[in-house]
Amino acid sequence: MLIRNPRGWELPEREATPEALVLGRRTVLKAAAGIAAAGSLAWPEAAGAADLPAVMRNPRYRPERDITAEREATTYNNYYEFGSQKTISQAAQRLPLRPWTLRVDGMVDQPRDFALEDLLRQVQLEERLYRLRCVEAWSMVVPWTGFMLSDLLKLVGPQGSAKYVRFETAAIQGVMPGLRQSWYPWPYIEGCTIEEAANELSFMVVGAYGKPLPPQNGGPIRFHQPWKYGFKAGKSLVRMTLTDQRPKTFWEQIQPAEYGFWANVNPEVPHPRWSQASERVLGSRERVPTRLFNGYGEFVANLYTGLQRERLWT
Repeated sequence: MLIRNPRGWELPEREATPEALVLGRRTVLKAAAGIAAAGSLAWPEAAGAADLPAVMRNPRYRPERDITAEREATTYNNYYEFGSQKTISQAAQRLPLRPWTLRVDGMVDQPRDFALEDLLRQVQLEERLYRLRCVEAWSMVVPWTGFMLSDLLKLVGPQGSAKYVRFETAAIQGVMPGLRQSWYPWPYIEGCTIEEAANELSFMVVGAYGKPLPPQNGGPIRFHQPWKYGFKAGKSLVRMTLTDQRPKTFWEQIQPAEYGFWANVNPEVPHPRWSQASERVLGSRERVPTRLFNGYGEFVANLYTGLQRERLWT
């Protein structure tokens, strides 16, 4: 007799949303939002002013936890360009979300400046439920709308010599008050290897909760790799550069003894100042055990074969 143990991301058929309901919801939302037949984003003049086009939720990625309430996820935010407190959501509304351009350059065959609306016509949007684990030992689950990073890279043609992707966040004087804190190495820089970028979990995020991504969460476009601590996710991206040099990331420059390049989640490797064994679920008093690679090990553990000498955690 064949005994089959389902993997963590596999969705039992009984739990899948019937196709008729999904397609019906899409019809209603498109009509309500007045979305053009091409299905391009109805992008807001100001944050939160319009809806995203309805997209299908990918059932392959299951958080195995409840979705965090939208109010919690959009009012408890780390975004140092707007301040070092969690209550930066109002200050972040000053960030102009349109027009927005993302430059992709470096070791690519076709370096390009993408107007965001044009970029979103060239990729396949979907919704994914991803966990986010902050290095500060709190977590949330968000329905992100976006597209695979690998789809973006295909549009520019990475060269064989490219080993890393460097992400650069906007730094707009007069809009981001945190930039006055000159002891920080602005702009905010993050990075990953080309192999990590090609992984199916690597996601470019343009929305949350069925709406355009608000500025306090990194709108209009950010990056997310759910197996890493949240500080690895570059917000409000303006540039991505493919390079053969490992980027020196923002928190590495500030405190290399506490924050490294890889920053994969591992409950058994503490931060120098606190344990990583468990996490506080945002919006509740619940505390749950943290999982290796934030529970996504089956997708990404193979990326780190042979790298045991690297500092892969925190």
